[in-house]
Amino acid sequence: MGVSKKQAIENKGAIVAAAEKLFRERGVAAVGLAELTKAAGFTQGGFYNHFKSKDALVAAVMERAMEGGADLLTGGLEASKEEAVDPIKRHVEWYLSPDHMADVEAGCPLTAFAGDVRRLGQEARQSYARGLAWNVDQLANVIEGENPQEKRKKAIAVFSQMVGALMLSRAVAEADPALADEILRDGRQQLLQVLGD
Repeated sequence: MGVSKKQAIENKGAIVAAAEKLFRERGVAAVGLAELTKAAGFTQGGFYNHFKSKDALVAAVMERAMEGGADLLTGGLEASKEEAVDPIKRHVEWYLSPDHMADVEAGCPLTAFAGDVRRLGQEARQSYARGLAWNVDQLANVIEGENPQEKRKKAIAVFSQMVGALMLSRAVAEADPALADEILRDGRQQLLQVLGD
């Protein structure tokens, strides 16, 4: 007896979710197909019922991660508007917080996959690039100023600094927690100061 269309969609979603978790934790190259299918509760044969290759799975994971990241940013910006809080400053405070630093599994995918993306297939790289461009556009929309080009430049600079600080903080979090905290704290303070000027 075959699997229903609904069950097939759920199975594919389970594989993508398991893969995203593992890829975020350890990197795409470090996760083999056997480990991935086991984590999702499928056999390798079951995997190939849904994806023609690991590259196809990586592309699906990246698309899902970018959608989740977009929802995260949109939700934060909308909450800021509802509470009459400066959305860019609030985003910086959240992005460079200890909670976000520790949340590799569900935090910003642009940071989580930054080290991997250049080694991935074209479809995954394009999905990442679209997600990055969309994030920059959203931040540019909420940065104060009149000139759209200047707002975009500022959004790129702010986002680049946030991603860099978060990546460095995560890189040393286990080896030197005090340095990881310092990077987050000082990066956050400097960005908020620049945004306040």
